Amino acid sequence: MAKLDGKVAVITGATSGLALATAKLFVAEGAHVVVTGRRQDRLDAAVAAIGHDVTGVAGDVGEFADLARLADVVAAGPGRVDVLVASAAAWTWGERFTDVTEESFDAVFGVNVRGTFFTVQKLLPLLSDGASVVLIGSGAAEKGDAGTTVYAASKAALRSFARTWTTELKDRGIRVNVLSPAAIETPAFADLPPGFKERIAARVPVGRLGHEHEIATAALFLASADSSFVTGIDLPVDGGIGQV
Repeated sequence: MAKLDGKVAVITGATSGLALATAKLFVAEGAHVVVTGRRQDRLDAAVAAIGHDVTGVAGDVGEFADLARLADVVAAGPGRVDVLVASAAAWTWGERFTDVTEESFDAVFGVNVRGTFFTVQKLLPLLSDGASVVLIGSGAAEKGDAGTTVYAASKAALRSFARTWTTELKDRGIRVNVLSPAAIETPAFADLPPGFKERIAARVPVGRLGHEHEIATAALFLASADSSFVTGIDLPVDGGIGQV
């Protein structure tokens, strides 16, 4: 039987990259997915790419009204959430500490921290007992790379959320885990300086960059009964770059 047969999954920020790959895999494993994205055109393209058993809801996780609409759509449709993957994120890569502005700080923390917090809070009444919550972190949270000061701190906050929510939601059997990718080849590499991808790949112990489907399969593990005795962890999927 498929690992998510009959389950309802909500995946935020799922219009491209790792989250879109995760949505496709979840559907292949039997789930109905509700995906979100800020831009309607990209959301429509993602829904078309997933193909079936998918509902698209346009919105920004940093906006209360959009989160309320997401909850309303889920309540009126499937009526519950068995898996919640909070993956919507913002970043200002390469912005050093001395260059951070109020605007750039708020843009990142508003989505990554505030947005994640209230995504889970707004959908909590719809979470099934025994549901799985997966927060998409980052290997950057464990490092001290220059130019990541705000982004890394925002992802470190998710590690704290997973610990406290694991304790607060244990009576309902809701598991909360962080999945932290690093050194994954995504379309974002196209916007980075020439040679950056090659330099990162050279540092990865397994000798290559990771693939989007490798994050999706890790998310599937945390979402499914395969991880029924796993909660409160931060699972690095990074080819070893953050471990040695």
